[in-house]
Amino acid sequence: MHHVTMPDKTTLYVKDWGAGKPVILLAGWPLTADSWDDQAMVLAGSGCRVIAYDRRGFGRSSQPFGGYDYDTLADDLANVIQQTGVQDAVLVGFSMGGGEVARYLSRHGGRSVVKAALISSVVPCMLKSASNPDGTDEAVFEDMATRMRADRAHFFATFFKDFFGVGLLTQPVSSELIDWARSQAMQASLRATLECAKSFSTTDFRADLATFDVPTLIIHGTDDKIVPIDASGRAAAAGTAQSTLIEYEGAPHGLFATHKLRLTQDLLQFLRG
Repeated sequence: MHHVTMPDKTTLYVKDWGAGKPVILLAGWPLTADSWDDQAMVLAGSGCRVIAYDRRGFGRSSQPFGGYDYDTLADDLANVIQQTGVQDAVLVGFSMGGGEVARYLSRHGGRSVVKAALISSVVPCMLKSASNPDGTDEAVFEDMATRMRADRAHFFATFFKDFFGVGLLTQPVSSELIDWARSQAMQASLRATLECAKSFSTTDFRADLATFDVPTLIIHGTDDKIVPIDASGRAAAAGTAQSTLIEYEGAPHGLFATHKLRLTQDLLQFLRG
């Protein structure tokens, strides 16, 4: 199976590797399922059935004009679960993908899910407000949208340096890996890129957290400049009953690359526990 079709005729590209305990990996914005390859290889080789797919509008999936709200994205996940026939799955959401995990658990009652993991996730709420003082100012997201409309390729050249923690004194990933990430980002439609950025920056998942009734692993870097830990990982752990928070000291947002061995081992331990 390489594609599944949604009720609105959108097709999603699906990677389905290995056999055994099902694990569904949800990519971050603006990446594709390929961003999970390092983890997926090890998990599939360790007795798991690993499913990862390109979100609508991104990678090899269809590029419809609409459907980039979290309710629709959670419904897409529900359709992937149904059409692949998985039961007792573990959902693992990176960054924006964490919101799909949260909305699926609340909107679909956690059907067929036994565990969840939020990695560098946007949950519970990114937007700063009186009730969310550790969030990010709305002006930051508006500036991102303006810069993407003006020159999306140039925007991502800078964005991915922050994403992977590249600075004057730090070089945790190669320049080639940054180019690879940018090539994934540029496969998406501009519409999907902008609308998903709006969704992950404005959606409030605090009510969704109350529906988490499965063991939940939360992993977040303390030096995440894209999704700061106080308003995300730490807040999610405080609002989730059965959660375990692991903080990666000094780590940036893109843990799947900068800390791929540690992340893979933490996921394997969680799956086996």
